Amino acid sequence: MSKARSVMLAGTVLVAGLGLGACSEKRWCELDATDTKVSNKYCENGTPGYEWEPDSDKKKKKKKKKSTS
Repeated sequence: MSKARSVMLAGTVLVAGLGLGACSEKRWCELDATDTKVSNKYCENGTPGYEWEPDSDKKKKKKKKKSTS
């Protein structure tokens, strides 16, 4: 197998893996200003003002500060 073919195959596998990973998540696209559910194409195209949900609403865990004694 040529080097170019190997690189193309690896790229194809990577893209396919990322695509399958995105489909397995339970998320949807919303208009940020009104939190209105819209077609996923807005988020997929990176249209400003639209974001994936619930990814952005997940509460972040606060790191506990270690006290020095």
